[in-house]
Amino acid sequence: MATETPAELRSALSRDTMVINLGPQHPATHGVLRVRLELDGEKVLRAEPVIGYLHTGFEKTAETHTYQQATTLTDRMDYLAPMSNNLAYVLAVEKLMGLEVPKRAQYIRVLFAELTRLASHLVWLGTAVMDLGAMSLFFYCFREREIILDLVEATTGVRMNPSYFRVGGLAYDLPDGFHSRCQAFIDDFPRWMTSFRGLIENTLVEDRLRGVGMLNREQALALSVTGPMLRATGLAHDLRRAEPYCFYDEFDFQIPTRTEGDSYARMWVRIEEMYESLAIVRQVLPKITPRGPFMTADRKVALPPREEIYGNMEALIHQFKLVSQGFPVPKGEVYQAVEGPRGEMGFYLVSDGGPRPYRWRARTPSFYNLQSLPELCRGELVADVIVNIGTVDIVLGDVDK
Repeated sequence: MATETPAELRSALSRDTMVINLGPQHPATHGVLRVRLELDGEKVLRAEPVIGYLHTGFEKTAETHTYQQATTLTDRMDYLAPMSNNLAYVLAVEKLMGLEVPKRAQYIRVLFAELTRLASHLVWLGTAVMDLGAMSLFFYCFREREIILDLVEATTGVRMNPSYFRVGGLAYDLPDGFHSRCQAFIDDFPRWMTSFRGLIENTLVEDRLRGVGMLNREQALALSVTGPMLRATGLAHDLRRAEPYCFYDEFDFQIPTRTEGDSYARMWVRIEEMYESLAIVRQVLPKITPRGPFMTADRKVALPPREEIYGNMEALIHQFKLVSQGFPVPKGEVYQAVEGPRGEMGFYLVSDGGPRPYRWRARTPSFYNLQSLPELCRGELVADVIVNIGTVDIVLGDVDK
């Protein structure tokens, strides 16, 4: 993603080519992404992503927050997959502290992580097809996503950026009636997936995507590409299977792959992943009892029960100190990653023994996957640049963190 020097830019302009900007204000760049294109007619000779227009400084900001407070920053990086980010972060802190989290809470984490994957892939599918000029599927995908967000809102009180996963467990228990509402969704969703497939299984979509944006396995590995983009090159790598967390090894699911490495392969890997996420939700939902522990019993981290606060001064002081000062984390460093909708989402944390992280670094999948864009676009047509950006599936908050 290096930028050109003035001399390089003058050299490019002196050739019989054209240098133009795609973005940063362009609806099909899915955020404020600028791509500098060198064109020979309609053919792309070079495509250079220029990032930084959405820089947030999350990593340095987190170092001024307590460990629990920093959870809220993880939602806002990939705002389409906030609970995947929550999960990677809280697992990292829990690993540093050696915390034991109730199994029921971990099952609930799996449930929402997979619902988040479904919601994120629905946004991707609707917007990617809209980039090709089709509108109907966009509205259908968002309609189904709204049902997932209704479940999130019923549990957390908000629809986006819920910060529901906390160090030690969860912020709240599941509400009454959640199981039946979730079951109704997973029973009905396959019918709509059949409808979605009917809209995209046609020669128009295939002609626009097949053979476009080629990326082979060696290129993907060299660029640290992960997630559906990597699996579209034939490598069945998924952290839920390779390095299981939250008891993912208890669930039966497949890792969809394709071997073509083009935009068409990336589309179908994500669609097949939606079926696998649905299968995991079907398996985990019966394991979650209607009531039970959802937070660690370790009082160094867990807030006291609310009924104790009103009649016990020690409990009130304990809550005040946890909320205002945080909890100390033993000295050390750790890296923890999960399989997010876009690939490997990880956090590297360094603790100096205090209540705030000394170093807080996020390994976001969009940042690494975006590095593949020059390879995808070289030799393609200008119109295919839009296709390639869509099938990379970036979130700019995930890039400019």
